[in-house]
Amino acid sequence: QVQLVESGGGLVQVGGSLRLSCAASERTLSTYTMGWFRQAPGKEREFVAAIRPGGVLTYYADSVKGRFTISRDNAKNTVYLQMNSLKPEDTAVYFCAVRAYSGSLYSASGYDYWGQGTQVTVSS
Repeated sequence: QVQLVESGGGLVQVGGSLRLSCAASERTLSTYTMGWFRQAPGKEREFVAAIRPGGVLTYYADSVKGRFTISRDNAKNTVYLQMNSLKPEDTAVYFCAVRAYSGSLYSASGYDYWGQGTQVTVSS
């Protein structure tokens, strides 16, 4: 079983920054596309960002382009999400996920393993 643990969430003011980390138990993480999703109360889980195994190709939701950056360090089995210029609408639980079976990059249903989530709250 692949285990993922997110960290780095917290309470931040509008315009502030946070860096989320996702540490994986699996040494073969470098072969998988990784994604970040978020879910606000009463909302469906939505795509935030994804990164291909080589770390070059990245994908972002329109709502976070130019503000968020996804990256990975395969040697450390870790994926990051740098979040800048945070807005109240970014408030959500953020989840790290592994895409192992060629599902959609942009849909939660395309990912196979999930972390427990970390809360991000942006105050206005």
